[in-house]
Amino acid sequence: MSRMKRIIATALALTCFSAVNVHAEESAGKFRGVWIATVANTNWPDKGASAESQKAAFVKLMEEAASMRLNAVVVQIRPTADAFYKSELNPWSEYIAGTQGKDPGYDPLAFMVEEAHKRGLEFHAWFNPFRVSMNNAEKTWASNSVVVQHPDRVVTYGGQKWLDPGLPTVRKYVVDSIIEVVRNYNIDAVHFDDYFYPYPTGGKNFPDDWSYGEYGNGMSRDDWRRSNIDEFIKTVNMAVKAEKNYVKFGVSPLGVWRSKTVDPDGSDSTAAGSYDTLYADTRLWVKENWVDYIAPQLYWELGYRTAPYESLLKFWVNMVKGSPNVHLYIGEAAYRIGNAGAWRDSSQLPRHLELSADYPEVKGHIFYNIDSLIDNPLSIRDKLTESFYTADAGVPAMPWLGDRPSAYAANTAD
Repeated sequence: MSRMKRIIATALALTCFSAVNVHAEESAGKFRGVWIATVANTNWPDKGASAESQKAAFVKLMEEAASMRLNAVVVQIRPTADAFYKSELNPWSEYIAGTQGKDPGYDPLAFMVEEAHKRGLEFHAWFNPFRVSMNNAEKTWASNSVVVQHPDRVVTYGGQKWLDPGLPTVRKYVVDSIIEVVRNYNIDAVHFDDYFYPYPTGGKNFPDDWSYGEYGNGMSRDDWRRSNIDEFIKTVNMAVKAEKNYVKFGVSPLGVWRSKTVDPDGSDSTAAGSYDTLYADTRLWVKENWVDYIAPQLYWELGYRTAPYESLLKFWVNMVKGSPNVHLYIGEAAYRIGNAGAWRDSSQLPRHLELSADYPEVKGHIFYNIDSLIDNPLSIRDKLTESFYTADAGVPAMPWLGDRPSAYAANTAD
């Protein structure tokens, strides 16, 4: 979009704001993302769909995203130590071809990136680093699955299979899997969600006695686990930038780092945070500039007893103030709209956007998930396009990154 067109678009957006008396975003430099989950065929592709049907369905999703004036899609491409792309390290995902290891007959990731870029949408490749399976049901593992090749790296916890982050070989394997994609595909960003060590379940401890005994080096187990994830995040960022210095790296963590009930530096909340439950010290990653953006999942309503949206928003705003090279995007729970309680109020999510507009540190939002916007519960899609996303917008620029090759003009606001 030319500078003059952006100026005109901004003027139109501000006119709409005045007319409807809401916080319409300026057209230049706001991140408008949406998650597209593939695990268990959540949003795409339909289970058992042919390659041509999968392609048509994805094109439809991109058209829907563009029609809502979004500017980025966050697509899950490695949900369970598998691949939606041609890989030397991971088997084809069962969610793309029905059986793990079966070639779908086309390269889904190459197709998806191309279709997103055609419509001016950034493509953020979403990886689940350490999850291997969603359940312990009997299944046929592909011959090149980590379960077959390196069973010593895999543990069972909470009815699922996981890679043990305490093993240096595991962390290297995951980093190599990520860099394989960065090297071979024209993605705009590498993206993680909130899963590092798994959420605690059943009062049982994650089974890492052997790796802790081997590599703990006298640290407490909690500190050791955090150091494993810290090292992993730092290494991913360095590896991505060494391969392509213009590719972004972002994480969307649990919306609570720590609560004040356990740490005076924590948020005004009482809920458990990622620091203690997932061993993810997100505040450190922001302070050290190990991520280009942080997108906390603030999936609670305004005034929620243990994790009020407004308090958590202020906490994350204050966190990024000292880190100008880390953008703050807010993860929004579109999937909850129309559910019981506060989410039956059609103004709940719009009020989130209005409140965040008061903070210049908030540079955009990501919605979970695309079906929840398309389905338009309580007219949320209409509210977005009529009151907030009234004009096209480029994603906010990250001047600390390298310049993207001229062969692809990134959808970035100046």
